[in-house]
Amino acid sequence: MKNIIVTLIVFLMVAVSSCKKLSSLPSDAISTETLVNTSEGLTNALNGAYALFKDHIEFNGKVDMNNMYLRQFYHLTDFASDDIVCGQVTTDPLYYSFSLDHSPAQANSRYYWYLSYKIITGVNTVIDAVEKSGKNDPATNQLLGECYFLRAFCHFNLVRLFGKPYTVDANSPGIILRTNLSDPAKKKRSTVKEVYDSVLADAEKAAGLMTRSRGVQYASQEAAWSLLARVNLYKEDNAKAIEYADKVINSGKFSLATKETYPKLFANATSASETIFCIAFTVVDDYGKFGSIASMIYSDGNSGWGEEYASSSLRAAMSAHPEDVRWSYIVPLKDAGGVVQKKNGIEVYYISKFSFQDNLPNLSSPIMFRIAEMYLIRAEAKAKTGANAAALDDVDMIRKNRGLEASLYNKVVPAGSNALDIVLAEKRIEMAFEGHRTYDVFRNKKSLNKAYWGYHLTGLKETDVDLSRTPAGYPNLTVPYTSPRIIYYLPVDETLSNPLATQNQ
Repeated sequence: MKNIIVTLIVFLMVAVSSCKKLSSLPSDAISTETLVNTSEGLTNALNGAYALFKDHIEFNGKVDMNNMYLRQFYHLTDFASDDIVCGQVTTDPLYYSFSLDHSPAQANSRYYWYLSYKIITGVNTVIDAVEKSGKNDPATNQLLGECYFLRAFCHFNLVRLFGKPYTVDANSPGIILRTNLSDPAKKKRSTVKEVYDSVLADAEKAAGLMTRSRGVQYASQEAAWSLLARVNLYKEDNAKAIEYADKVINSGKFSLATKETYPKLFANATSASETIFCIAFTVVDDYGKFGSIASMIYSDGNSGWGEEYASSSLRAAMSAHPEDVRWSYIVPLKDAGGVVQKKNGIEVYYISKFSFQDNLPNLSSPIMFRIAEMYLIRAEAKAKTGANAAALDDVDMIRKNRGLEASLYNKVVPAGSNALDIVLAEKRIEMAFEGHRTYDVFRNKKSLNKAYWGYHLTGLKETDVDLSRTPAGYPNLTVPYTSPRIIYYLPVDETLSNPLATQNQ
């Protein structure tokens, strides 16, 4: 019981310090009974969990402004893809995602692991306290469901980073499941399949408990359905993926942004028609040049480092349609004559999907789930079950809202292509920079083609590279799904303190 009180108090402190507008009980009023039996106490405890996704939390005795759950999430995922090119060598550990020169000691993966389990332990504490209290009313169940959702969300993000894709080897080591407070500290890794089973069970329970909406900055029944659609797609349970995507789409609560509204979608995430669930930032959360998500991929000259850019590979995939409104998030740095500038031989195309909330260049409320992804999940699942015309209909729903009304498929698969490739190509463009690309490639047992100049080509200079030569001559030019480096090493902190946690190879 003492541990429950301590953890909930910590959650309250985080919620108050980061959200600032939240009210909280005086410290002498805090007790397990108060926290569980009052709406304010329970809500503040849960707000502390949400705050951990965006706050700079102390790790190994210090607070590093570069450490933030979401910043590390996007670096560990997107920076390993072929959508973002590394413009120079940097001492920031984000560089390891480009170079694939992973290490158990790299700071960003260690922090991400630590903070993920901090969130999981926190919501486990709330779950334990609420379920022991016996409370069973809609308001309490909504908050309890949000806890189950956050636990599922964190476990799933962890297993994607530290475990092989389900479709590649479901029985390989995944991560350490933490689903109760009585777990021993030393615990072996569950298999990827066991983690997926746990995530699905938690998300299903969450969906059943959450019957009230608290806004898109909080989990909801539709957010749980969205997670269920994504997880089932990843394990290729296509019928379930379609079922849950249908639930979200048919809820009538969300709609695709039009070509007119799409350019403002991400800057206005908390009120956008597409947003199902986002992590809400406010102006007090504007981290500026240090620690923001945008700082490495955008700069107005003063606002950020701007050292990573939209890759030539992605821009080539989009080149056939300059009218595509999705170009609005790819911002070329031009000189007075309109010529795109280069840095280290790489054309500078900044990325602004995490910019311009409240007109601030480093502020946004990153979207974790949006309705466009549900259409694309349904399209991929339909393509894999042979329903090609229906899959292309979903792709066309996206395209006609992105300025491509004249370039629809109209149920016809072009010669020399197949429906699945069309869906994946569309998803690459639509969901670029949102943390999906590497998973979409490797879970479909494809190779990541990075045949373009950038500092992912470790140890080389621009003048050294002749990309007409065989890719085998250059490290990281082609990354097969069989490569052990498509996932990260478990942090050294875990393997040293928990000898049952075997290391990735």
